[in-house]
Amino acid sequence: MDKFDMTYKVVKDYKRLAEIINAYKTLGKKVVCTIGSWDMLHIGHLRYLHKAKNEGDILVVGADSDKAIKIYKNNPLRPVIPEDERMEMLSYQNFVDYVTLVDDVSGKGEWQMGLLEAIEPDVFVAIKESYPKSQQLEIKKLCGKLKILKRQAEKTSTTLIIERTFKKRLEYVLSNAKL
Repeated sequence: MDKFDMTYKVVKDYKRLAEIINAYKTLGKKVVCTIGSWDMLHIGHLRYLHKAKNEGDILVVGADSDKAIKIYKNNPLRPVIPEDERMEMLSYQNFVDYVTLVDDVSGKGEWQMGLLEAIEPDVFVAIKESYPKSQQLEIKKLCGKLKILKRQAEKTSTTLIIERTFKKRLEYVLSNAKL
């Protein structure tokens, strides 16, 4: 067995995850949950997850499915990194306790609350822009607290990384083109 393998943290079955989380709650642990795409993991993601972990004892991270990301980003080219690899990357972060797949999004890109209903976290951490007021109210009903964080990296986001890379590639191609 590989002593550094952290993929045991990936629990896709909400029922099994709820059993694990309920055991922690019985021991008096405060459970925190957050959901995101985590595509092309970068410093903003890591700062955000670190702050989320500081809200409690156990951090459950929901990783949006490839299908969900295509819907809500309205972009067939996203995600760049497949869901299983994104979940594995998250599992290797020492402040992440459990990772699960979030695939319950409607065709309109509206979030459903399956994960929150299953584990009933004490705190849900989100970026303000991620959820409209109506969904924030629904989240507050399912969780003890909704903690809103600001974006954690001013100059870095997955979209900006993609755009900068594409722009630099185009500049390179044009600078080497024989006109």
